[in-house]
Amino acid sequence: MKVSRSPWILHYDGSSCNGCDIEVLACLTPLYDVERFGVINTGNPKHADILLVTGSVNEQNRPVILQLYEQMPNPKVVVAVGICATSGGIFRECYNIIGGIDKIVPVDIYVPGCAARPEAIIDGVVQAVALLDQKSAQMKKDRKEARRQV
Repeated sequence: MKVSRSPWILHYDGSSCNGCDIEVLACLTPLYDVERFGVINTGNPKHADILLVTGSVNEQNRPVILQLYEQMPNPKVVVAVGICATSGGIFRECYNIIGGIDKIVPVDIYVPGCAARPEAIIDGVVQAVALLDQKSAQMKKDRKEARRQV
């Protein structure tokens, strides 16, 4: 299926120190070269298959994250990168922090770390690609089943 050969990633940075963002960018350099797995970075949620989020959720970015998630076509996978995206991290006690990304959208893959290492991020992306393949196959199976029932 085409999705497994070239899934597109949408990276969004919530409230963070930008440590994980720097590591995500490092994944795109020739040293780590995440694109060797066929993934492509995009800025358009309507083209994205994987939502990669760094940083925690606050009241200002909550509607943005929700809107990005809703604009992505199905099947989609959400990856929370770093301790801030997974639980709110060191900022979780701040008055405006809601917590991790899973407080507003379902998360499929959690990548721990502060800051998350490029190898861990790439591992999370590879897991996301595999999960995307599974979700695509399930959607295809569900469509076939729905056609049979009509």
